[in-house]
Amino acid sequence: MTDEVLISVDNGVGRIRLNRPKAIHALNTQMCSAIIDALLAWRTDHSVVAVMLDHAPSPDGDPRLSRGFCAGGDIAMIANSAKGDCSEAERFFFTEYRMNHLLFVYEKPIVAFIDGIVMGGGVGISDPARYRVATERTTYAMPETGIGLFPDVGGGWFLPRMPGRTGVWLATTGARIKGADCAAIGIATHYMASDKLEAVKARIIASPHALAEILDEMAEVPPPSAWEAHQEEIDRLFASDRLEDILAALEADGSDWAREQAATLATKSPQTVKVALRQMVEGAAFTDFADNMRNEYRIGYHVIRRPDFIEGVRAVIFDKDNAPKWSPARPQDVTEELVDSLFAPLPPEKEWTPLPQLDG
Repeated sequence: MTDEVLISVDNGVGRIRLNRPKAIHALNTQMCSAIIDALLAWRTDHSVVAVMLDHAPSPDGDPRLSRGFCAGGDIAMIANSAKGDCSEAERFFFTEYRMNHLLFVYEKPIVAFIDGIVMGGGVGISDPARYRVATERTTYAMPETGIGLFPDVGGGWFLPRMPGRTGVWLATTGARIKGADCAAIGIATHYMASDKLEAVKARIIASPHALAEILDEMAEVPPPSAWEAHQEEIDRLFASDRLEDILAALEADGSDWAREQAATLATKSPQTVKVALRQMVEGAAFTDFADNMRNEYRIGYHVIRRPDFIEGVRAVIFDKDNAPKWSPARPQDVTEELVDSLFAPLPPEKEWTPLPQLDG
């Protein structure tokens, strides 16, 4: 066990509280393992009625250390591993994806309070929950193409199932959306003010069988969604599964919003934007979440061995010059053969598998 995630049972509610405030609760392998162990134990514990997933408050009350639910995974560790034999990064992805799958198939209701920053790995542990509560503080994003990675942790399943081409837009641009947008898109099942959350959690712990009714009663009507204002443009301009076509559509449109999207895409790894576009197509066709996670593990295994990942992390995380030199640098130089190679099956002993405790 690790004190970076706090595990407890309170009146029939299994509590999982992320507790790495200085890293905005970014996940590491030990945290994922602890969450798996707890969820497996609670599956067969009839005293546990529901599971609550949130982040612990800052121990010293510093609001700067309570900025979010979960900012992602331990990218620095993954990048350092990628510079070597990749074994630690592979172990992290393998474990994290098993956790994502376990959350997706979990029989007992899970409520995730996605207050503050919810990115990458934070999306991966909250999107599978039956109930997802957003607030005015929520900032949701899958920003991986900006560091030469791709929208993993189930992104290939959840993003293409969003309305229209919204998932493609989020996957390629890494756009950040707010709690009202999450409610409008369906990412969040409930919306409420952040200052109500502790009272809601207390009510759920007092009456765990009434979880759904309590959330419905305490939910509020969210403010207008900025996403809704651009939904038609997203569906029209991101209609293609080819990056070159999307860029051409944005240039031809010429609106301020289209120019902003084109400028954003110009900062992303062309390789991983093309990977994300293919991932959306393949993910939409899967009928089993495990197949999606196997696909994502293959992509992750290959992508961390490509130069764009280490370079993207250098530019954004380590040196912070935000000037990555992508290879290939231009979309037209990212060939179909290169993209194919990043989706290639692994040797049988390397392939991802669900937890052996889970059937199918």
